[in-house]
Amino acid sequence: MSSASPSRLRGAMAAALLCVLLVGCATRDDDRKEGSPPPPTPVKLQVEAPRPLDELLSTHLDVARLGVIAPDAALDETELARLVAATPAQARELLKTEGYFNPTIQVERVPGERPVVRVRVEPGARVHVGEVSIRAEGPLAESAARGDAHAATATQALRENWPLPPGAPFRNPLWSGGKRDALAQLRAQGYLAAEWQETAARIDGERQRAELSLVADSGPLYRTGSLRIRGLQAHDEETIRNVADFDPGTIATESLLLDFQERLQNTNLFDRATVIVQPDAADPGAAVVDVRVRERKLQEATFGIGVSADVGVRGTVEHVHRRPFGWAAIARNNFELSQLRNSWQGELSTHTLPGLWRNLVGGAAERIESDTDTVVSGRARIGRAQDTRAIDRLVFLEFERSLTRGPAGREQANALGLHYHGIWRDVDDPLLPTRGHVWVGQVGAGVAESEPGARGPFSRLYGRYRGYWPLGNRWFSQARIELGQVFSRDDVSVPESMRFRAGGDNSVRGYAFRSLTPQVNGVDTGGRVVFTSSVEVARPLLARMPELWGAAFVDAGRAAERFSDLDPAVGAGVGLRYRSPIGPVSLDVAYGEEVRKFRLHLNVGVTF
Repeated sequence: MSSASPSRLRGAMAAALLCVLLVGCATRDDDRKEGSPPPPTPVKLQVEAPRPLDELLSTHLDVARLGVIAPDAALDETELARLVAATPAQARELLKTEGYFNPTIQVERVPGERPVVRVRVEPGARVHVGEVSIRAEGPLAESAARGDAHAATATQALRENWPLPPGAPFRNPLWSGGKRDALAQLRAQGYLAAEWQETAARIDGERQRAELSLVADSGPLYRTGSLRIRGLQAHDEETIRNVADFDPGTIATESLLLDFQERLQNTNLFDRATVIVQPDAADPGAAVVDVRVRERKLQEATFGIGVSADVGVRGTVEHVHRRPFGWAAIARNNFELSQLRNSWQGELSTHTLPGLWRNLVGGAAERIESDTDTVVSGRARIGRAQDTRAIDRLVFLEFERSLTRGPAGREQANALGLHYHGIWRDVDDPLLPTRGHVWVGQVGAGVAESEPGARGPFSRLYGRYRGYWPLGNRWFSQARIELGQVFSRDDVSVPESMRFRAGGDNSVRGYAFRSLTPQVNGVDTGGRVVFTSSVEVARPLLARMPELWGAAFVDAGRAAERFSDLDPAVGAGVGLRYRSPIGPVSLDVAYGEEVRKFRLHLNVGVTF
């Protein structure tokens, strides 16, 4: 016995309703022409059934749908009798979709000024799932029998997350959705032409059991062949082949193709990219990978103006050239002007090379003011970068110089060092994460000299962890911990930009930007060590506006000359989060325990 679904009834129901409405309208027109009494009032439906069955029937029965489609429609006695007579069969079919195959249904007319149809339902025992058999035939079964590891993974994917395990209540929406999702999982493993060979839900109404049987015909396993690239005008096919980062003969899994497509979009060369393998390929063992791209403009300039609690009003200009001098490279220049910080950052990097690496040269200059000093710094670097879905790596040789001016005089420091930076991500969404972890690590070593001071070796270690956890009942949490230290002799100082300061939007809220730092003769100076931490809980505020969240948080931390001197400052507060498609916008009010003041913080984006 097969089960029905509400969607299968819609065509017949709509036709019946249309007939009722047309007949009703014609009757009312005739009555008015003959001067008959006013037409009868609309029908009211009352459903007495356990939840959520009452909502199901109140939504999908013809009488209920008539009230939605034509709330003012009035029925004569013949039309109403026809609807009442059809109601038990409709209700029975609807209840089957939720696993109730032996219900008791009573439908009655309630006399009164307004026609009332009352439906009473005793659903009876619910059908539960008994045995479940899900298997595959074809090349997948043959490979699995030989012990092929990928075939075993694909077979597991076919059964993974099946929504109707033995003992579960049978529901037709889960049956239909489970079949769809299971087949999609199998296709995602490279069996692109997979189809259901047989699916059956055998219902035993007397025993209230459903025996489920599904057999999939896997079809052949698809492997990648050559790339067919379309849409290039200014850039090279070699760049796209490097971004692909897989060899011919690789299994054409969904994740392989989506990762390739995402990497193309992240190159900043294309504003649209699609990667597909056609399931009707002539040779599944060497299927053509169809790559379609649309190039971005060779040059773009972006202008912005905003405000930040850290640096005040700011304006930015960014210029990107995606093929300077005809080279397969990207040149970026970014300028920022604000009340407290002026900066320039520039980089020239190659298009993607084999292994997803890029070669780069870059530089930066910055002038930043605090309440007690002004720091001017500059750097130049040469290195290599690799950007993947899970890990970003940067290896570079850098020369850096800083000049600090304050009431106590001036200090100059230079450093030449070799550095490695890495970001490891495992989150559900890179823009709006709610589950997962992000680790940031930096290590560097070299030679530094300062005036006043001496020349000598140094090393620098830095790490930051941020975790995201859903708590249930629409509550979410996140936590952050940050640690860093510069190692050198006491008489050797590294440039100010390599030291640490704390305080501000992404550090310890409730305190001014970079204000939690050591002081020498009343002048702020970067510390050799840093520790900060944060704990935050948040949840959506309004059901009709789920992107608006409220949050509460506690931050703590400080920079110091040594960990034994580090006494963390504490800030706590509440805020709003707007989870926009381009990233979160945060507005916080935090109370700094040390300064005994409230401070407003505004931040855009998620910081890894």
